[in-house]
Amino acid sequence: MAIVAIVFASNCSRIPENNDPVIGIWSKIDVKSLSETNKQTVRQEWIFNDAYLGRYHRYHSTKLEFKTDFSWEREDGVYTISYPGTDMPEEMVSMKESPDGIMLEDTQGNILAQRE
Repeated sequence: MAIVAIVFASNCSRIPENNDPVIGIWSKIDVKSLSETNKQTVRQEWIFNDAYLGRYHRYHSTKLEFKTDFSWEREDGVYTISYPGTDMPEEMVSMKESPDGIMLEDTQGNILAQRE
């Protein structure tokens, strides 16, 4: 009976392995020219982990401007990214491969981020 209880407990506590290809760091850099010599850089970064969670950062030049946690899920090749506790809208993206690398693209074909 004790052996059955040990086997049952070890099987229940096992976390399923998540090898989703989105796991990792994704980023997008926007450069705006304010003048010929003055440029403004905004970097966005999404770090996806295997627990269906992640961290989002937005940098203005090199200074951290905003950060929050997010959750994500995948259904039929479409990733839904939610930012609870913020006014950021939910994003639906899919993974696309191009000569420039692997991208996350929204439903309108806009690039959200590129894999680092």
